[in-house]
Amino acid sequence: MKKIFAVALIIFSALVVEAQCQEKYIDLHLHLDGAITPGIAKELAALQNITLPVSNDQELEKLLTLPEDSQNLNDFLKCFEFPLSLLQTPEGLRAAVRLVANEIQSQGVIYAEFHYAPQLHTQKGMTQEDAVKAALEGLKDSKLKANLILCLMRGSDNDAENYQTLELARKYLVKDGGVVGLDLAGAESLYPTQNYEAIFTKAREYKIPFTIHAGEDDGPESIRAALSFGANRIAHGVRAYEDPEVVELIKNSGVSLGLCPTSNRMTNAVPDMLKYPLMDYFYKGIKVTINTDDPAIEGTTLHEEFEYLKHEFGLKDSQKFIMLENSIEAAFTTDEVKEWLRREIF
Repeated sequence: MKKIFAVALIIFSALVVEAQCQEKYIDLHLHLDGAITPGIAKELAALQNITLPVSNDQELEKLLTLPEDSQNLNDFLKCFEFPLSLLQTPEGLRAAVRLVANEIQSQGVIYAEFHYAPQLHTQKGMTQEDAVKAALEGLKDSKLKANLILCLMRGSDNDAENYQTLELARKYLVKDGGVVGLDLAGAESLYPTQNYEAIFTKAREYKIPFTIHAGEDDGPESIRAALSFGANRIAHGVRAYEDPEVVELIKNSGVSLGLCPTSNRMTNAVPDMLKYPLMDYFYKGIKVTINTDDPAIEGTTLHEEFEYLKHEFGLKDSQKFIMLENSIEAAFTTDEVKEWLRREIF
């Protein structure tokens, strides 16, 4: 009897996995260093002859995931130190892009945009350009349709590094199959979005598409600034509800909000998830998209994000497909790829 039950459980689990894989998703907001699972970490360590600082899988998982007592975005950002240590060689970075792409493809993702900051991968001698080339090679190694978004980083003494990232984005910019845009990430409340007007003015001159992390740890003024810079998308934007005028600005601009429910819950971007504003934004006509942000750190997948919205907020399949269409429209890719995505999903 036990053997029959065990076999039935295996079959049921396989059917669940198969059902998930039949669903198709788009992730426009996924940070490479936040997507390093324990399995990927072990492969990267073995590839680079790096000794892991822990002795078992349980400790490794704890090292790579957000602590339960996390309070805010700044606590969340501390989780990136260890995975970044595995991404400091061309071999490691190239393999990471391939492994993460394969991982999310197995979960039903058919298009993704990997966000990462080349300036954070120079600790062992790589230049920022080396980091761009390595990630591009990683894309070629995977069958997943994916692109790269280079992140500028908020900070007090890294202007030179940010401008170098900007120039690399200009140099390697393509419509699809490589570097397709810029982002601004990091400690939003410590380094306000308003401080970065000059560099995004230059990005606009270069005709580089860009998204900006705004309205996550900082309030609506951060979103207002990003919109004034000409951002094509807002990463997060969850705190727009604190200023109805900003909500109207987003709606009228047609810019999408890249919401990440699990991430927002873990960083306490919204103190009460029962009041999570996603559906309110949706009903107001804002183009919301659903993304993972840092799936390994949060222990989530896009399938689980949509399931959460279904169970907690009553998301209907018809609404889910509208959000996926929003993702297609907002993607930094060609019209041909967008039409392919529509055929695959709808």
